[in-house]
Amino acid sequence: MTMDAQQRSEFVDAYTRVLITTWSNEDFAARLDQDLVGALAECGLVLPADAIAERVRDVPDVQPEGGLDVQIDAWERGFETGHFYLHIPDAPDLDISELTEGELELIAAGEISIYCCCCPCCSC
Repeated sequence: MTMDAQQRSEFVDAYTRVLITTWSNEDFAARLDQDLVGALAECGLVLPADAIAERVRDVPDVQPEGGLDVQIDAWERGFETGHFYLHIPDAPDLDISELTEGELELIAAGEISIYCCCCPCCSC
């Protein structure tokens, strides 16, 4: 499945919510480990009933410029394979409590780089 512009925008918004919520809410972060599919649905990422979801915490250093497109490609492949990989690293090593929601969204979208983990949500 290839997402159209509207679907892509909706995915990016929901994926950004997952990252922001994971990084700012310890209860939600714990739910990701206990019920990944349910936690994703809370943020708007609803998977098919028979899908397998896997959280990827460590993203290899292979896409310094790929950023968000790597996650979008993985999401689209999930509809073909039934196996969804979500790149959701643990919270970055900084005090995010002082960041605004807008700043967190910019970080998640890759428009602000705060550290170099080469995850799909930042650009080096």
